[in-house]
Amino acid sequence: MKRYVHDIEIALESLMANKLKSGLTALGILFGVAAVISMLAIGQGAKQEILDQMELIGASNIIVEARVKQSAQQGESSESEDQQSSQNKKSRFSPGLNLEDVKAVGNIVPNLRRVSPEIILESAIVHRDRSFEGQCIGVDPDYFDIYHLDLARGNHFSPLHQKSGKRVCLIGAEVGAQLFSQQNPIGRYLKFGGVWLKVIGVLQREQISSTTINEYGFNNVNASIYIPAKTLILRLMNRKLIHFRPSKGRRGNFTGHRGIDLTPSSQDHNNYHQLDRLILKVSGTDQLTPTARLVERMIKRRHNGMMDFQVIVPQKLIQQKQETKEIFNFVLGAIAGISLLVGGIGIMNIMFATVMERIREIGIRMAVGAKKKDVLMQFLTEAVLISLAGGVAGIGLGVGLSQMIEQLAGIQTLVTPGSVLLAFLVSASVGVAFGYSPARRAASKDPIESLRHE
Repeated sequence: MKRYVHDIEIALESLMANKLKSGLTALGILFGVAAVISMLAIGQGAKQEILDQMELIGASNIIVEARVKQSAQQGESSESEDQQSSQNKKSRFSPGLNLEDVKAVGNIVPNLRRVSPEIILESAIVHRDRSFEGQCIGVDPDYFDIYHLDLARGNHFSPLHQKSGKRVCLIGAEVGAQLFSQQNPIGRYLKFGGVWLKVIGVLQREQISSTTINEYGFNNVNASIYIPAKTLILRLMNRKLIHFRPSKGRRGNFTGHRGIDLTPSSQDHNNYHQLDRLILKVSGTDQLTPTARLVERMIKRRHNGMMDFQVIVPQKLIQQKQETKEIFNFVLGAIAGISLLVGGIGIMNIMFATVMERIREIGIRMAVGAKKKDVLMQFLTEAVLISLAGGVAGIGLGVGLSQMIEQLAGIQTLVTPGSVLLAFLVSASVGVAFGYSPARRAASKDPIESLRHE
């Protein structure tokens, strides 16, 4: 043990005697390790983002989404058709996605754990002199179990609320913070589309990325209110009159009560669907594909052969995205590996040059009793210390780069202890791998020839 400590002391003395050269040599490993840390952080961040999306959207969920554009296409085609058979037109009529579909799916489809309709309206959510541009979403109680939405306070809908279409609502965390910032919202009233709703619960704040909202059509839970589907159908269902579009700003922005545009949204004039979506949760992921096919065939038959809906399996979309990101992460890893390779080659070159510069020193050490093994360990230790110094500095730089990438590029990054340990071990391995050959050359020098070297 003492001998190894002595080798380290000698190696440190040699490195400190050539600080500039040692520092420049370590730069290659520094940037290589920093690249490894930041690339792994990007990869881990992408993986964690996919896992979060999977948990939020649901790994065993199926979405049946109404296709509004089909109605316009159906109208155009019916005008161009010859009026030869009114019976054919009648047979092609579709009632649209409705509550009867919900009942049929719930009663017929096997391996089904939860099912809920989803009806989305957009307008101003008003409380006294404050308003909030958001969504009102009509759902069944199963909806909250499907998406694992928990309450921060209050209660969920009761069977009486659901059956009777009571004017009650659950509000998102952002709605509560904006409209009831200084008071408890439970038991108070807010207004949506001319209808007063009693707040009975506040949902916990969810961490939802814009990617999840835009790519997967997930609702912004924090900026929405939820009411029983029957309440929405009974009191707010006339889309032509009540489906307002926000006036200014992005959905979920806080505004004053004045200046809200309650103009009807013309894009929904052709929407004959009662529901916007039908959300299903199956018993296991292995049942997703057969259940999705069964649901598609059943609803198509109920809609008289009209494909005015789309069956979506979010898990497949996320898996496709995951495969794409894995390829991207592989490319990033290859780039980081090349950086480490370049750094290792730099260490090898400098160590070869160092051996040539210190041939006389090697001869003196061997002349006073040092063995080849001692010389080999001295130069190998120097290479490892340079590599470790660059590795430690590279870890710090990599962590900083990861945070900078997340803030500037908006890409989620995650630095794990495993990635730090891996980078440290890699830097040590690079020192051994690329320092052994120069150290071996130094140990193989003939003492007499080394002493004669000028």
